[in-house]
Amino acid sequence: MHPDVSEILVTKDQILTRVKELGTEISGDYKEKKLLIVSILKGSFIFISDLSRAISLDVGIDFMVVKSYIETDSTGVVRILHDTSIDMQGLDVLIVDDILDSGRTLSYVMSVLRGCKPKSIELCVLLDKPSRRVVDVGARYTGFAIPDVFVVGYGLDYCEKYRNLPYVGTLKPEIYKSGGRTGFTTKASIFSTEKE
Repeated sequence: MHPDVSEILVTKDQILTRVKELGTEISGDYKEKKLLIVSILKGSFIFISDLSRAISLDVGIDFMVVKSYIETDSTGVVRILHDTSIDMQGLDVLIVDDILDSGRTLSYVMSVLRGCKPKSIELCVLLDKPSRRVVDVGARYTGFAIPDVFVVGYGLDYCEKYRNLPYVGTLKPEIYKSGGRTGFTTKASIFSTEKE
């Protein structure tokens, strides 16, 4: 376990097993459909890599960069920093993200993508925090429900660190007290961004 991690909430083996199950379920539900997966970066990059290989269908994959967080705090403002590039009119779209929290970001993304006239649009998330929901949005596919704690690993970060951990865990309180000084400085950090 990483020395900055206080507790592992979801193990590597649990994640890999659940991702395979989700891939099988999605493959069955979208058989004989034109599936386009839209991955929300950066947090979902490991999840989408494993999930897409667990889906036994020909799929299109596109990406969006959406942010509304700074470190652990929501700004309340959702911004699309990079939009999709594939015409999704008439396609069955599955948005894949790392976590469903308040629902603001994913509700906004879904409303934007509905404007592209897909045949259908659904949501798949690795993690769900139902106790944090302030917007009525739900995921058709969910990996794990977790309590209201800030988590890192398997693509999720704190100050651009810990994304490469193979599990999902919580950080020790002293890491937050450092104010992120142990992390990396990015160009995006000068804007009011990070995802919720």
